[in-house]
Amino acid sequence: MELTKLLDSIKVIQVTGEVQRKDVSGIFYDSRRVVKNSIFAAIKGYNTDGHKFILDAINKGAIAIILEDDRSVPDDIFTHEKIAKILVSNSRIALAEVSNSFYKEPSKKISLIGITGTNGKTTTSYFIKSVLETAGHKTGLVGTISNYIGEKEIQSTLTTPESNDLNSLFLEMYGEGCSHAIMEVSSHSLVLDRVYGLNFATAVFTNITSDHLDFHKTFENYFDAKKILFDSLSQSAIGVYNSDDKNSLALVKDSKAKVYSYGAASNSDYKLRDIQFSLEGTTFSIEYKGEKFNGTTSLVGEFNAYNACAAFAVTTLIGIDPVVALKGIKNTRQVPGRFEVIGKGNKKIIVDYSHTADSLEKALLAIKKIVNEDIPVYTVFGCGGNRDKTKRPIMGKIAASLSKGIYITSDNPRFEDPGMIIEEIKKGIETHNYLVIENREEAIKTAIKNSEENAVILIAGKGHETYQEIKGVRNHFSDKEIAEKYLRL
Repeated sequence: MELTKLLDSIKVIQVTGEVQRKDVSGIFYDSRRVVKNSIFAAIKGYNTDGHKFILDAINKGAIAIILEDDRSVPDDIFTHEKIAKILVSNSRIALAEVSNSFYKEPSKKISLIGITGTNGKTTTSYFIKSVLETAGHKTGLVGTISNYIGEKEIQSTLTTPESNDLNSLFLEMYGEGCSHAIMEVSSHSLVLDRVYGLNFATAVFTNITSDHLDFHKTFENYFDAKKILFDSLSQSAIGVYNSDDKNSLALVKDSKAKVYSYGAASNSDYKLRDIQFSLEGTTFSIEYKGEKFNGTTSLVGEFNAYNACAAFAVTTLIGIDPVVALKGIKNTRQVPGRFEVIGKGNKKIIVDYSHTADSLEKALLAIKKIVNEDIPVYTVFGCGGNRDKTKRPIMGKIAASLSKGIYITSDNPRFEDPGMIIEEIKKGIETHNYLVIENREEAIKTAIKNSEENAVILIAGKGHETYQEIKGVRNHFSDKEIAEKYLRL
């Protein structure tokens, strides 16, 4: 598409320099990816400022620069290089606007389903994808673990990519025959306008508990971020929310969409009933419009009954037969690192992504509900560095109170001192049933080797991740692989 036409899609303050009548070859916010005849959007990030790399983008052949800092580069450079300087009030929104136009508004060509919430986004997305594919629809997915176009996997680095990458991905999905796309919509992406201008046909709210306060600062800000998704829905869209979450009504109250609720509450549109689960799976029933539907899944836990119910509500509301929806839920494969059971004889290891106080508590309560009182439960966990510090002592208290013993270890310390993170976890523990082993592999090994033969060990915090990040370096590390290694020995 020609640059002059793309400019029509952006709310500009001023355009100076030279607007060349050339077809744009791409849109980038990373100067290292810039190619000849592309557009570079200078974004002010938290670790660096894209305005510092404008000259690099020009030298690599960019024909237009979107920026919000008018003084970052002298106008003479744009004039001399015959480059268009596009001054805007918000580079992130402008990036979303121009990307949406450049990639031909792909979110309007597929049925886009967005899922937001603190916990359950990934599993709910897997349930929905399985249902849609069981119904014969080729489906794309954008999420924490990986992105998918049908069965083709594309590695993911962000829960929700930047707007140009999203629009490119949706166009690729459409081109390969996808009729639907499911996306985990993170609070960061909503605040940072990564999903600005996308056409969500359906949105899901799973729940909200304290998380990401390192970024949002307050729970109120975090809540407001989640609310953006429902506030952005059109009148023709559908909203689905968890009626058992006390914040849900406030979150959906301003939405123009038609909203439906699910949960155990008696006033839910989709009433969740009869939840039973073991280490082999979960059964439940859903009452909707006077009918009762019985469901089953190999995924374990009450929380997975809620995730399945959300998927059932979404898919039946968009026209999938309830019987097909239940079959798709039953067909859903184990989500990597989400209450994933690994066993050798009577001893069981559960690898779970629970990295918030709420999700850790739910995981441990689920285990204690499954196992007999005489079966010991141990927890191996740490907390991530450069993230919400307020949850660390709370998680320590929960783990200690719901486990026979806990092994406090390192998670992804990032740029923090692992020892200091552990000390903050310990502040919430009032008992003496803990052992500190900073090396995560040693902690997992010790928990497995020193526990009783009938023990259940929860390894929490990293789930599907196959790395450990220390001082900016990611080294290969998988909780599942380590657990399997020492179970074999």
